[in-house]
Amino acid sequence: MRVGRDVLLAIIVAVMTAGIGFITPSFVTPANLAGLFNDTSILIMVALGQTMVVLTKCIDLSVGANIAFTGVIVALINAAHPEVPIPLLMLVAAAVGLGLGAFNGTMVWLVGIPPIVVTLGTLSIYRGLAFLASGGTSIVGRQMSPAFIAVPRAEFLDLPAMSWIAIVVVIVVAFVMWRTRIGRAFYATGGNPIAAVYTGINVGRTQFIAFCISGTIAGFCGYLWASRYTIAYVDIATGFELEVVAACVIGGVSIAGGIGTVPGAVLGALFLGVVKNALPVMHISPFWQLAISGAAILGAVIINAGRERRRTGRLILKEAVAS
Repeated sequence: MRVGRDVLLAIIVAVMTAGIGFITPSFVTPANLAGLFNDTSILIMVALGQTMVVLTKCIDLSVGANIAFTGVIVALINAAHPEVPIPLLMLVAAAVGLGLGAFNGTMVWLVGIPPIVVTLGTLSIYRGLAFLASGGTSIVGRQMSPAFIAVPRAEFLDLPAMSWIAIVVVIVVAFVMWRTRIGRAFYATGGNPIAAVYTGINVGRTQFIAFCISGTIAGFCGYLWASRYTIAYVDIATGFELEVVAACVIGGVSIAGGIGTVPGAVLGALFLGVVKNALPVMHISPFWQLAISGAAILGAVIINAGRERRRTGRLILKEAVAS
């Protein structure tokens, strides 16, 4: 019996965690594991948004810049007007992120620019906007209201609010992917765009929607990042887009589109979270994280490529038999 990709990755993450716990028992205490999940929450949420984009044969390299810009915007609003309700600031962050994602999607859908080119450009544009909005300065904790920084730290059932937010996002995204037409359209668009058109799916609009959802999640996480780390400036989340793509690829989301699952993306993010949190505990240089992540990405791409070749072979065989 073949073991599913998600099950195999779950086993790998569990074995890694247990192995590190054997060397450093404090690593597997409930409090530390809860902290690990909380530290990985933003990566999980943004990776889920990226998963939708990648499923449609696109990629969004601007998510880190999106986080930086929206984080700066809501932090500036809070610093200038601390009386603004926090739920409204969350909506502002999500709306700004939606706007940034919609711009990416419009350039891909209506202008016809390749997604990697669009988002490489907007990566710089959005960070430039963050610099202009902040004047090149940082908004730090003492400028933020207590309510602004309290949300991620509030606890319910011994789990921080940010972890609960991530859990809710996972459930909502899973529902969208498994129970809605747009979720099925994401898979169809990336799996076989020509066939998707014949079934009535507007490929460009589907890609646009995926960018909008990804941007909205990244924008919302801009608030969470600024409030969690009590700082907002142009360079926050620099390189974060690479972690997000790595989480997707490690989780089995194919860069070629059409293949990937919600549990896979979550497990890919948790894999990186375990690696990132384990290195300091084991007194290993954080720079090894780059090498380990790179090796994991390379291995995942090789596995995905083999799986896609087998899938293509089966499709060709079916067509030959049918003819």
